[in-house]
Amino acid sequence: MQQPPAEIEIPKLLMGQKALVTGSSSGIGKGVAIAFAQAGADVVINYAGSKEKAEEAAEEASKFGGKVMVIRADVSNEEDVQALFKQMVDEMGTVDILVNNAGLQKDASFAEMTLDQWNTVIGINLTGQFLCAREAVREFLKRGVVKEISRAAGKILCMSSVHEVIPWSGHANYAASKGGVMLMMKSLAQEYASKRIRVNSICPGAIRTPINREAWESPEAYAKLMNVIPYKRIGEVEDIGSAAVWLASDLSDYINGTSIFVDGGMTLFPGFTTNG
Repeated sequence: MQQPPAEIEIPKLLMGQKALVTGSSSGIGKGVAIAFAQAGADVVINYAGSKEKAEEAAEEASKFGGKVMVIRADVSNEEDVQALFKQMVDEMGTVDILVNNAGLQKDASFAEMTLDQWNTVIGINLTGQFLCAREAVREFLKRGVVKEISRAAGKILCMSSVHEVIPWSGHANYAASKGGVMLMMKSLAQEYASKRIRVNSICPGAIRTPINREAWESPEAYAKLMNVIPYKRIGEVEDIGSAAVWLASDLSDYINGTSIFVDGGMTLFPGFTTNG
């Protein structure tokens, strides 16, 4: 089983910026929050479950010298989201970057899927992104461009998935939520581009996180996973973090309304490497 690649030093591309990463107490969200801190941003770690894990993530992010806050909020709850943004603006002054990362799975065959399983996934994965993006856009419009900080008035990164384009049997609620994220992102990007607000998506493939441990932990499972990854290694949270830093920085200032797949080629129909 292949070892993680060597660490890449992240340049200070986000100095002076204030970033909120939802669902950042573990997994991909934690990796993005730490990468943003390395890039010079002040960061809000958001969580809904374990405060202990959120504080551990904040401790790691704090090593890079910026301000780090921990705020609890359920992103599917409108009052929680509004309180989250109010606290961040009160204590950090503004929001420059939102990473809509919070998400979950409630897997079931379609015939057996309950309405609660459907609503829970749509509520967190899609409605949660709507609620957070709406508050972010309101703050961006109120503040406008501060050219000393960024060329953009604000940036929103929606954490989507390869399953915004790849159907996923047994995960209809999850795939539907990510397909919805894709068109919400594009609609927002179209609507607010003239206000210098950039909205894009990152679409991870298979990333080594605790939520999918069964898919990579054993040599047998890892070998099977490689059948759908042409690049022949699993992704790491650092792969997503590096992409997020670049996409949130002025280096990508002319990118708007785009889904960037960070997947080792999973969306390249790997079954056709031998002519299908």
